[in-house]
Amino acid sequence: MKFAVIGCGYIAESYASALPYHPELQLVGAWDRDQSKLETFATRWGCRRYASEIDLLADNNVELVLNLTNPRSHAEITRASLEAGKHVYSEKPLGMTGEEARVLVELASSRNLMLSSAPCGLLSETAQTVWEALRAGTVGTVHLIYANFDDGIIAPHLAPWNWRNAAGAAWPAKDEFEVGCTYEHAGYVLTWLAAFFGPARRVTSFAACLLHDKGIAVDHMAPDFTAGCIEYDEGVIARVTCSLVAPEDKSLTIIGDKGVLRIDNVRHERCPVRYRTYKPSHLNAAIERRFDALRFRLGMPAMHNGWTSWRTIPYVSMPPRWLSGRKAVDFLRGPSEMAAALREARTCRLSAELGQHIAEIVDALQHPKGGGRQVILSQFPVMEPTYSATIDRR
Repeated sequence: MKFAVIGCGYIAESYASALPYHPELQLVGAWDRDQSKLETFATRWGCRRYASEIDLLADNNVELVLNLTNPRSHAEITRASLEAGKHVYSEKPLGMTGEEARVLVELASSRNLMLSSAPCGLLSETAQTVWEALRAGTVGTVHLIYANFDDGIIAPHLAPWNWRNAAGAAWPAKDEFEVGCTYEHAGYVLTWLAAFFGPARRVTSFAACLLHDKGIAVDHMAPDFTAGCIEYDEGVIARVTCSLVAPEDKSLTIIGDKGVLRIDNVRHERCPVRYRTYKPSHLNAAIERRFDALRFRLGMPAMHNGWTSWRTIPYVSMPPRWLSGRKAVDFLRGPSEMAAALREARTCRLSAELGQHIAEIVDALQHPKGGGRQVILSQFPVMEPTYSATIDRR
C-alpha cells in the first residue's frame, strides 16, 4: 500500500524507522508546513517532497494518508484527506472530542473509505497474549483493573523541549503541555481494555493541573493528572490514571477471582506477561516465607507481592527480534493492519468507531462533567484477536 505522511515532526521518525520490516507499505512522499522538517525527513527516507498539502492530496498515487500532525490538527487534516478520497491513519486521538471524531467516522463511511487511529499496541504480541490469557480464564472472572500511564516529572527537571529524535526534530513540549498527558497517553491502555472487555459504559473522573510551571511558556496548561473509574459490562471496573507528576509507571494489573495478570510496561511490545494465583504451591509459599525472613534479618522490607509465585505466560507468537531498547514499539502495526484489512475486504481491528469511542472516553477523563460521572454512548465493532488462526508458541 502506498502512503504519504503529513507532519514530519518528532514522531514521524519512529514510523519511518519501522519501514524495513513492513514491505507491504511503501512511503511515496511527505509534507510539512515546516520546510526544514520536510527536507530532513524526505532526504532521510528517500521520498517525494510535496509542495503543499493540496499537492499531496491530489496525487492519485497516494492511497493512504498517515496523519502525524499535532493532536489539535488531527480532525482538520483527516477531514481534508477523506474528502480527497484517501484512506487515513491518524495519530492519537482521532478527535479532540467524541463528537469531532464521530463526524469523521460518518464522513469515512459515506465515502467508503477506511479510517483508523493510533495507538496500535493492542496488536502487539504482549497485548494479544494478555487477551488469550483472559479468554482462557487464567485469572478467572475479572473484577478490577489498575491501569497506569505515569511519565514522571519530566518538566521542568528534564527540559524535554531539548529532546530530539534521530533526525533532530524537537519534542513538541508546548503542544504536549497544552493538550495534556491524558489525550497523549490514555489511549495506550484504553484500547487494550476495549478489546478485552468491550465498550465502556460510564466514566467517573477527576482532573487537575498540579505543576503549573513546567519551564516554558504556554497559552494554557492542561491537566497533568487525571484519574478515572471506567465501568464495563459484567461489573468490570478499571481505574485509569495518567500524569506527569507521579513516578514513571506504565503498568497494567488485571485482577480476577482466581489470580492476577501483570504487565509492567504497556509501551514495551516485548514486555513479559506474568500471572499468579491466590493460592501458590506449598513449595513457592515456603520459599517466600524463608526469603521474607532473611530479608527481615537483613533489615530489608518483606516482598509482600510474592515475587517467587509469579509465572510468565508464553507469547501467542514471538515478538519481532528488532524490537528492542527502552521503547520497543512497532509504530507501523496500525497502517499494516489497515492494508491487510483492505486487501482481505474485512473490518479493520483498529476501526474508526473504536477511535471515536476512545476519543469520547479521553474527553470524559480530562473534562469531568455532571459531577464527574458521564455516560459513554459510542460503540464499535467486536474485535477479533490476531492469534485466532494459528498460535505460535516458539
